[in-house]
Parts: sequence; C-alpha cells; structure tokens
Amino acid sequence: MRTHLAAFLALMIATGCAVGSGAVVQGVGTDDLLKLREGPGLNHKIIIGLPDGTRLTRQNCVTTNGKVWCKVSLADKPGVSGYVSAEYLAPR
Repeated sequence: MRTHLAAFLALMIATGCAVGSGAVVQGVGTDDLLKLREGPGLNHKIIIGLPDGTRLTRQNCVTTNGKVWCKVSLADKPGVSGYVSAEYLAPR
C-alpha cells in the first residue's frame, strides 16, 4: 500500500498535480482539441474542446482505469470546469 501511495505522489509531483496550481493545455496538436468532460473518463459528456495554450487552474487529480484525470477550471472563466486527461497538461 505504501508503494502505491509513494508512486501516486511521485506522479502528482511529476505532472504538477497540485491543487490550485496553474496549468496549460499542451500536446493536443494544431488540428485537435482537448476535451473538457463532466467527469473523469472517456464515458463522460464533453463540455467543450480546448486548444493548445489554454490556461487552466488545476483543482485535483484522480486515477480512473489507470489514467490520471484532473479537475480543472478555465483561468479566464472559472465558472467553466470539468475533467481533462493529465497527459495534456503542463505547468504554467
């Protein structure tokens, strides 16, 4: 159990998954959008698509089916929030 907790904490640090930290969408590509979803997983409804460079505020991260999802809100519109894959977030 301790090993899992240590691995999870290391992943959170490596991906910048600190509550209230700033993040930016990175790695989606010029012809695609990162989907902001209602919940943590591909089975949740898409709220909006976010292009590379979108500034976000990270709230918390969870692991669902082996993938890390972070609850975020738009930095410029905090009322718009949902979950995105941590794979496409970079610290800002």
